[in-house]
Amino acid sequence: MNRERINRILYWMLPVIGGVLCVLYVASATCDVVYSDYIRLVFSYLPDVYDIKKFLVPDVLTRVPINYLERIINVELFGYSIFFERVLGIVGLTLAGWALGMYCKSRRLPIFWFILLMAVMFSLNKWEMLINGSGWSHFLAFAGFYYHEAVLDRVWAGNEKQYDRIRLCVLPWVVILLTAGPYCASYASVIILACGFCMIMECKGLRPGGRSGQPYLRYLLCALLPLLLYILSNAFVVEEYAGATGRPLWVILMDNPTFPIRFILKSLAGILVGGEELQTLMANGELSNKGCYFLGMFVGLGYLTALWMNFRFRIWERSIMPLMLLAGGGMNHLLVFMTRYIFEKEEYALNSSRYTLQFQVGIFGIILTFALAMQMKEVVKRLYGMLAALFCVAFLWGNVYTTYHEVDKAKYRKERFEQIKARALEVPGMTDEEFAAQADDLADEFEYWNGHERIRKAYQILEENNWNVFRD
Repeated sequence: MNRERINRILYWMLPVIGGVLCVLYVASATCDVVYSDYIRLVFSYLPDVYDIKKFLVPDVLTRVPINYLERIINVELFGYSIFFERVLGIVGLTLAGWALGMYCKSRRLPIFWFILLMAVMFSLNKWEMLINGSGWSHFLAFAGFYYHEAVLDRVWAGNEKQYDRIRLCVLPWVVILLTAGPYCASYASVIILACGFCMIMECKGLRPGGRSGQPYLRYLLCALLPLLLYILSNAFVVEEYAGATGRPLWVILMDNPTFPIRFILKSLAGILVGGEELQTLMANGELSNKGCYFLGMFVGLGYLTALWMNFRFRIWERSIMPLMLLAGGGMNHLLVFMTRYIFEKEEYALNSSRYTLQFQVGIFGIILTFALAMQMKEVVKRLYGMLAALFCVAFLWGNVYTTYHEVDKAKYRKERFEQIKARALEVPGMTDEEFAAQADDLADEFEYWNGHERIRKAYQILEENNWNVFRD
């Protein structure tokens, strides 16, 4: 079997292997019980999953419409299984791996670059997203993001395939309106900027090969219009935040002007080594706050180096995918800050397991920049090879370190879920007095602090319908 055929098999099989390993992790670290965000979902949408009134609401796009169809399937076939949604999330992650594999294959990158990408893609630094199945559609959305960017990249490079123009017009509508939710902000912004960049380069005659005749303005509008629809829908959202201080950003900056810098540096550090691992190291005195900031600066240097290389060696002439990924990663760090500054705690940046899907986008951009640069004759291979090795070894080490520790914690997470399951079975049978006396403890137990009565109502709905932990 020749090397090309082996590589073709690896492009398909590595994401599948990564997905299987994630399923095994989820099975070893969880049990099938409603908790946290699911309490709100049960209270809001069950038992009548066919109720069209719950779908036709002003903020429907923020609720991720594809969830309505999935919820019907889950209830009818699986009795509202959380494990089912966790597996769907892993399927989305596998699709994202295939999208990157499609790009690497088209660019004829050595297979070890794809292996590195998959090590980051299936790292357990995103354990919380994997465990909390309510975010399954976000994994699917990111697969759509990568696929769209890969199609736009090959169109820019002059390798257009049949129906690519249709794909570039249809994909933003499907991804933004059905699956993306709040993640559409950075995705749409990246596509809009990329299309604008392509138009400018063509107008100035800087595109290799001359004008392509591609309708980049149409592609731009097809990303902008669904984004505007999402923004309109989002205007009707009533937010529920537990722990927000309520102070505006300018007041926070007056009191603490370095807060955004420290927050973002910690969010950058959390994508190198998992946030929970960093918190443990700091709690044990093995890592200081300054050390954490240093790790963040190291990742930030990786961004700046990759950005500089894209323009210094004109990598964008061959491929704009790395630039799109770098822009997306940077935007995601800023967006997370803009949605989390309300808590005024820089430690929130270390909840990186919730944000890794967003943050790892930039890491992919850094790795692909080095991969493409190493193909160029103009690059001084020894110098930039050492630089590439430094960052890539650091990313690999950080992800392996995080994954190793997370596998070790799996049995303890399983015990925690079993405790939640035992408590969940008790809730519907509690008297009013018993529930009132234990309400605060139950809120902590189930990680839901936006209404004690919702907790009780959610488990009553599940018991009445024999769903989830009450299923025979």
